Amino acid sequence: MTKDRLYLFDTTLRDGAQTSGIDFSVNEKIVIAELLERLGVDYVEGGYPGANPADTEFFSQKRTKNATFTAFGMTKRAGRSASNDPGLQQILASQSDACCFVAKAWDYHVDVALGCTNEENLEAIEGTVTAAVAAGKEAMIDCEHFFDGYKANPDYALACARTAYQAGARWVVLCDTNGGTLPEEIHSIVTKVQEVVPGSHLGIHTHDDTGHAVANSLAAVDAGVRQVQGTLNGLGERCGNANLITLIPTLKLKSQFADRLEIGVSEDQLQDITAISHAFDEILNRSPNRHAPYVGETAFATKAGIHASAILKDPQTYEHVAPETVGNQRRVLVSDQAGKSNLLGELARVGITVDKSDPRLDRLLAKVKEREALGYAYEAADASFELLALRELGEVPDFFQVDSFKVMVERRFNAIGDLITVSEAVVKVNVDGETRMSVAEGNGPVNALDMALRKDLGKYQAAIEGLELIDYKVRILNGGTDAVTRVLIESHDARTQRRWFTIGVSSNIVDASFQALVDSITFALVKAQES
Repeated sequence: MTKDRLYLFDTTLRDGAQTSGIDFSVNEKIVIAELLERLGVDYVEGGYPGANPADTEFFSQKRTKNATFTAFGMTKRAGRSASNDPGLQQILASQSDACCFVAKAWDYHVDVALGCTNEENLEAIEGTVTAAVAAGKEAMIDCEHFFDGYKANPDYALACARTAYQAGARWVVLCDTNGGTLPEEIHSIVTKVQEVVPGSHLGIHTHDDTGHAVANSLAAVDAGVRQVQGTLNGLGERCGNANLITLIPTLKLKSQFADRLEIGVSEDQLQDITAISHAFDEILNRSPNRHAPYVGETAFATKAGIHASAILKDPQTYEHVAPETVGNQRRVLVSDQAGKSNLLGELARVGITVDKSDPRLDRLLAKVKEREALGYAYEAADASFELLALRELGEVPDFFQVDSFKVMVERRFNAIGDLITVSEAVVKVNVDGETRMSVAEGNGPVNALDMALRKDLGKYQAAIEGLELIDYKVRILNGGTDAVTRVLIESHDARTQRRWFTIGVSSNIVDASFQALVDSITFALVKAQES
């Protein structure tokens, strides 16, 4: 039986960026795009070029290798030609493969929000799609408020979808923008839309205001749409968007969908989905949802009692899928049963090959569990994990040793009477038996430490010339002034364009930061030695 292809469209970097408290930097967008490529989605919608400097810079070059790099924008203004609409032209000029344009599909919004006639709105949809196709872009139309529009005026909502399709849109996406439609309604309306647009050209975009975004997306897929939109961990404005981290395993593992549909996520990529979900939360500097379906820490956890007894006899008694298929692990809370399979998968992902019978794996697994209990989270710190693994396997050279470090923060008035804060760091390192002391001032204690540590590493100095710290995040793991602190640092090598994350944990924020800095430099030296 030939399966239909279902395409996954991620809008984390655009619609997800509308989440309260979220503001992605260009560097964060680049890292998240890499996560999405790792997951295997078909489309990465990167933002709205021209709307803000970050999105404009992000679209100054193509940011994906496999996924279709997609720009978002609005249809041309009523009463203007496509060539005379600067906003539209900037989107078409971006380094994107595809363009997704939002169009009003509710006549109420056409009147109130756009202030034009229904016919002018249809002409704007047609003209925008035609211009995008002529520019060599794959064209999509997001029919905003489609389901509310259909319930208010079905003929006009269908006319919007039909116009986009007939103009050459690859995808006509039906949006439940207010998030108030229920699954049965979604299924019924999607079925009727296919009288004017075939399901092979229909997409679904749902919001979670009633808690039904995933269910609504699945109802639309069941009814015939072949593109589904969502975000990592359900990020999005108000209550969020459809959660791709929940949708993907359901589409891949549940026979109702898996028997007749194919998605672009491989079994190996599916096994990476828990790590990707947690890494994304670390980038957002927030704790992962412990109760999230499939990927949460407690998704496959069972307390002692009859359930635990049954699971130990046969896991299928209380598990709807095997946890290892999504990169998670079974937890019987009186005795954690985490094994080597997850560890072997992570080692393979960072390029370390080791035989599963190697006794050093047991020591490494024990070390990882011990450090995670202290607060380390390696899902978002691949470089620190790789170093930890290599050290346990005996393969990290002793490039340098830190004998001591000292940081001073002074708040004083300068010569012209301005109140300033100055940070100074002193670092003593031993390289090949020779002690080297470096002093540096910086914009804060961590910056001063970073500069001092990288100031003089003797024969290794050339290997870190292109190294720069580009992001720094702090998480307090428990309350109080003596709280345990987790620091996550992102580093970049300007020469190789490689970027990596390292982690440090301590009750002292400076000490945690220094751990992460040392790991970052050590990782850079390891990679320089390999090249």
